[in-house]
Amino acid sequence: MPLQNRVDPFGVLHAVPERGLFMGNRGIIHDPETKTLLKKRWALHAWIICVCEFRDVRREPMGRNRPGGKPGWTELFFLDEVTALSAGHRPCFFCRRARARDFVQRFGVAFAIAEPRAPQVDKRLHKERLAAGGRAPVVAAEELAGLPDGAMVANGGSAYAIRGGEVLRWSFAGYGEPVGFGGFAGRPIRLLTPATTVSVLRQGYEPVWHPSAET
Repeated sequence: MPLQNRVDPFGVLHAVPERGLFMGNRGIIHDPETKTLLKKRWALHAWIICVCEFRDVRREPMGRNRPGGKPGWTELFFLDEVTALSAGHRPCFFCRRARARDFVQRFGVAFAIAEPRAPQVDKRLHKERLAAGGRAPVVAAEELAGLPDGAMVANGGSAYAIRGGEVLRWSFAGYGEPVGFGGFAGRPIRLLTPATTVSVLRQGYEPVWHPSAET
């Protein structure tokens, strides 16, 4: 049975077969004996996006991956970086250093911070993450064209990614066919991607997309 560690754009964790392109974590939030989640959904403010393979390190998902048989951080999986950003994560400085530096530098430009640091990003993001109690602002259909590629919005329980002047419906298996913004006229739309991350995307950060977005 799949473990409950697949993350959707709302930041909610599910048990589905698909793993996706990226792994990440929010600290230790599982019981290694049962391989089930604890009641808490994060243990620290640094929610990161990691690569699935790094330096031949082998981990047992939701197992005991620290010295002495202690549980390590809980492995979470994302369809792609666009999904992870929507859920409130940011690139990891350990396994994705170049991408993390790019993200934080663009954060500094966006908010006029001369020497930006990752903890500053994490502090802002944690107030905006839906899974941490943040709220998704309402946007009108005519505002969609002003959002950067890689931002995600929701209509009801369905999530959509902005790409090339259209929206792609999200699923754990990939993206659906692109549709125009006009189909959202008169429908309630919420901005899922945290405002801080949207600002970074506006500064030119280019997230990694699942191949289904290219079709």
